[in-house]
Amino acid sequence: MKLARLGIALALLAGLMSNGLAASGQRLTLGDALVAADAAHPDLALAEADRDAALAEQDISGSRSDLAVNLEAGLRRVVPSPDPNSSVSDNSLRLNARKNLYDFGRTALAGQAAKATVEAREAGLLDARAQRRIEVMARFFGVLTADMQFTADNEYMAVAYVSADNARDRFKVGQLSSAELAELEHRYQEIRVKRNASQSRARIARARLANAMNQPGQLAAELEDPKLEANSRTLPEYETLLPAMLESSARIRSQLALLDASRQRMEALRAENSPVLDAEVEAANWSREATTRDNLRAGVVLTWPLYQGRRVSAPLAREQAQFHRLQAEADKLKMDLSDALLEAWSEIDQLQHSVRTAAKKQVEYRDLALEKARGQYEMELKANLGDYMAATMAAKLRERTTEYRLALAFAKLEALLGSPLNKIASNGEQAK
Repeated sequence: MKLARLGIALALLAGLMSNGLAASGQRLTLGDALVAADAAHPDLALAEADRDAALAEQDISGSRSDLAVNLEAGLRRVVPSPDPNSSVSDNSLRLNARKNLYDFGRTALAGQAAKATVEAREAGLLDARAQRRIEVMARFFGVLTADMQFTADNEYMAVAYVSADNARDRFKVGQLSSAELAELEHRYQEIRVKRNASQSRARIARARLANAMNQPGQLAAELEDPKLEANSRTLPEYETLLPAMLESSARIRSQLALLDASRQRMEALRAENSPVLDAEVEAANWSREATTRDNLRAGVVLTWPLYQGRRVSAPLAREQAQFHRLQAEADKLKMDLSDALLEAWSEIDQLQHSVRTAAKKQVEYRDLALEKARGQYEMELKANLGDYMAATMAAKLRERTTEYRLALAFAKLEALLGSPLNKIASNGEQAK
């Protein structure tokens, strides 16, 4: 009778679970979610906007040597010096074409600075995509963890419900005091509160996953638990990974490219004190003839700035300060990423060699304990089968959570490296 009552309670609460967590959508795999990570998202849009702005700046820098054609029309009345009491029209129409021939490195340096900025933004876009994948993975695993936690809390509540229900029957026949009944009912209510909170967290986790996939409001009803076979791959030594990260990390490449861009801008500013050589062609038409006027002229113009005040020194000082700031940020970034790499490496090492083993052993122990409890229950030696079932679910939750943490740690490690781990490992073997 007790076993039947427990089964009915678990079935009832499982139905509540499915109703409470049901949402629009179909069964979602991790692969499908990661495909969405490369789709449109505000984080990617920001990185793409930075890249597009850098490309536009590159076009602007290259336009300095473009041909410039201007049309100038003028309507004037002048008083000729021989006859101050009269005035005549002195209208003009001029077409001028000017092309820079040589500017002593201004355009080339500005173009190199713009190109380096584009490289920095491209690397930043790659890092943004990697971070998006990590976020989607984390949200996906968050839903799976929340679902398993809800299932475990659901089973604990079922056990507490059956205990409280049995206690009411025993209280009616005088086998239990009111204080003991109140304690069991209080325990059931406390576990029920925890279970309902788990249900809310499961729905919130789905909403966060939907937002990470840029699909707000489209909550997945069911997720497929991935196998995560790559969690068992060999982890190279930290000493092998560190130089690889310093060379190929997208964030470091982005920062170094910004540093190079600043260096090129400083050289371009110094070149502002150099001369400029232009070719110029002009065709003109005048309403008043004069001996000093030409209808067509062509020539080469050399412009050499002799004094510009602070027009060059002030922007140069500002860029030098920016260069020193970028240099400090690059040095700090290398230290921060080295620490992050060691943390990710240590987490993977610990999860692979200790936490995973402990979680598996706990599952094995709980499975054996559950089988033993089932046998004793059938012989009516014990009445706490539900406790064993709930403890088994909690052990499996710990085991799967360990695998999720391991997969995320590997993803973070590869994002730091800026390259797949197997490529780093193969390069390390070739170096040996």
